[in-house]
Amino acid sequence: MTQAHSDSVAILGVGNLGLALARGLVHSGYVPADHVRLTRRNVDLLAQEAAAGHPVGSDNPAAVEASEIIVLAVQPQQLDDLLDEIREALDPTRHLIISTVSGASFDSIRNRVGEGVPVVRAMPNLGIQTGDSMTCLAAEGTAAGVALARAERLFQALGTTVRIEESQMAAATALCACGIAFFLRAIRAAAQGGIEIGFHAEDAILMAAQTAKGAAELLLASGDHPEMAIDRVTTPNGCTIAGLNEMENRGFSSAMIRGIVTSSVRAAHLYSEPDA
Repeated sequence: MTQAHSDSVAILGVGNLGLALARGLVHSGYVPADHVRLTRRNVDLLAQEAAAGHPVGSDNPAAVEASEIIVLAVQPQQLDDLLDEIREALDPTRHLIISTVSGASFDSIRNRVGEGVPVVRAMPNLGIQTGDSMTCLAAEGTAAGVALARAERLFQALGTTVRIEESQMAAATALCACGIAFFLRAIRAAAQGGIEIGFHAEDAILMAAQTAKGAAELLLASGDHPEMAIDRVTTPNGCTIAGLNEMENRGFSSAMIRGIVTSSVRAAHLYSEPDA
C-alpha cells in the first residue's frame, strides 16, 4: 500500500477514467474515499461511489472550494463550459489543476481560468484502477516544478510516471491511453486463436492475459529490447518463429504502428477552441 496523504481531490466530470482514478486512489491507500469528491451531471450514476464513501454531486464550484487538487476529467467538448463554471472558485494559493482532457493545451486552459493557478497535463490510462497505469505528465510556467512534483506523487501511487513535453501529449494519448485498448485487442485475438486450437473461452482468455502480463513484466524487469527476449524463445525451424513470421506476413506490426499514428493524429484535434 502507498503511504497515506492528506490531499483532498475533486474529480470533475466523472466517466470511466474518473471512476478508475477514484478507485485507484482509494485502493492504493493514497487517500480515503471521503477525500475524493466526484461530480457529474447525472449524480444517480454515482450511487455506488457514494455508498463507498465518496462525496458526490453536480455542483462543480462547491467541489472545487472543498478540495485542493482539481482533476478535469470531462470530454474535450465539455471543457470550456466547465472552466467557465469553476473559474471564480479557483484559488491560486491552494489549488492545483490536473487536466486529463485530450488536446486541451495549457494556453487554452489558462485563457479560461487565468494565469495564477498551476496546471499540469496528465495522460494516464485505465490501469490507474489497479495501480498499473503508465501516466505521462507535462507542466510549464513559474510553478511548474512544484506542481509537477505534486502531480507525480499522486500518480506514482497508481503506477509509473514519466515527464514529457506538452508537444508530446497527443502521442502519449495514443501510445498509453489508447494503448490499453490496443493491447486488450491483441489479448482478445490471442484468446480467439486459443479457442480455435481447442481451449474453452474462459481458459483461453486467462492464458492469453497472463502470458501478456508475463511478457510485459519480463521487459520491465530486464530493460531488454523486446527482440532480445523474442530471440530467447525462438529456435531454428521452431513453432515460435513460424507463428511470428505468419503474423508479420499478415501485417501485425505495421497495423499496430499505423493504429498508434492514426490515434495520435486524432488526439491532437479532439479539443478545439471556439475561435479555432
